[in-house]
Amino acid sequence: MQTVKKALALATLSSAVMLALAGGNAQAGTLTIESWRVDDLALWENVLIPAFQKKNPGITVKFSPTAPTEYDSSLTARLAGGTAGDLVACRPFDVSLSLYNKGHLEKLDGKAGMESFPASSKVAWQTDDGKDTFCMPIASVMHGFLYNQKIFKELNLQPPKTEAEFLKLLETVKAGGKYTPLVLGTADQWEAHQVLFTGVGPNYWKGETGRKALIAGKAKFTDPQFLAAWEYEAKLGKYLSKGASAQTYGDSQNMFALGQGAVYAAGSWDIAYFNANANAKLELGAFPPPVPKAGDTCYISDHNDIGMGVNKKSKNKEDAYKFLAWLGSQEFADIYTNKVTGFFSLSNHLISVKDPIAKQMIDWRKSCSSTIRVNSQILNRGTPSMENEMWNVNAQVLNGKMTPKDAATKIQTGFAKWYKPQQ
Repeated sequence: MQTVKKALALATLSSAVMLALAGGNAQAGTLTIESWRVDDLALWENVLIPAFQKKNPGITVKFSPTAPTEYDSSLTARLAGGTAGDLVACRPFDVSLSLYNKGHLEKLDGKAGMESFPASSKVAWQTDDGKDTFCMPIASVMHGFLYNQKIFKELNLQPPKTEAEFLKLLETVKAGGKYTPLVLGTADQWEAHQVLFTGVGPNYWKGETGRKALIAGKAKFTDPQFLAAWEYEAKLGKYLSKGASAQTYGDSQNMFALGQGAVYAAGSWDIAYFNANANAKLELGAFPPPVPKAGDTCYISDHNDIGMGVNKKSKNKEDAYKFLAWLGSQEFADIYTNKVTGFFSLSNHLISVKDPIAKQMIDWRKSCSSTIRVNSQILNRGTPSMENEMWNVNAQVLNGKMTPKDAATKIQTGFAKWYKPQQ
């Protein structure tokens, strides 16, 4: 029997095959976690799982990630086939809601650990009526701007607080001719929308107020508060590099890492890249999207990014719920926020953030109101796909190939085609 166990342990079988071979009894004490976060493998194996096991000896945990581009389809297939892991990393909103509606995920309301999360953090993993929660929130990402402190000192610049100050700053850098004022490419398109538009826009449509008004059919994308966001974006487009339309996300990261740009349109996850990049001997700073006028309330895109659910077909739910309870703990929130730099715990635990730039960003929560990406809840369900259209129109506005008014009209027209409250 020992020989068989050793052979199984050494074999390079997938977790699904191992589960099939092991049978029901061997399941006890073994948990498999599905995730798209391939980059986090070492963290789970060397830090997170040992921390859990210290408090829960005897429970074996395996982190089994799949490449991000393949995760959604392969997970769906494994869940349908009964070979998926016990715990499932959850995308926000519709992808995970679909899994719940198909009966693949457990309802988690009232489970240990769920009490650690405010209502706002659960919305990405709830049914539309808010009655069922099917994934525990883990972390959000934020959008704002990073800046090169050396360049700011050289040009005697200060982080801007208002739109006018920001445009003046970018104009000063442009006039100097030495650096790209705003580092952002439009070749991949997604950053134009997910980082820039949904980052600067909430200051114009008042965060959750504007987002919820669209869902309720009480506001349109052609209304002044949404049009103003595109008009601001068009102004920012004048400060991108000359080759911005052919510039990929990787190009942008590299350009800023090499000290060629003053300001970088950032997702908080970018911090880890610049920290790890040997070329990026940067003194970084961060500032939130500047407000339209001095004294305006500031809003930040503090987007629910990752959660964790329990596979309804798990043969080891007792241990899965023990693990889930630990994910809701102060210990996990501290470790995850400080080890996965730029991903911020969605719990209401007080966390001491060690990375100075990540700390600057999480502190925006103290002075600004949080919201999520404008079209992520409900609005992506129709045809044409609002997400795809948003990528395109925001890239075109930045490139100067589409007017803000035309962008607003295109998004609203596509939205009204399928969404009854907008008709």
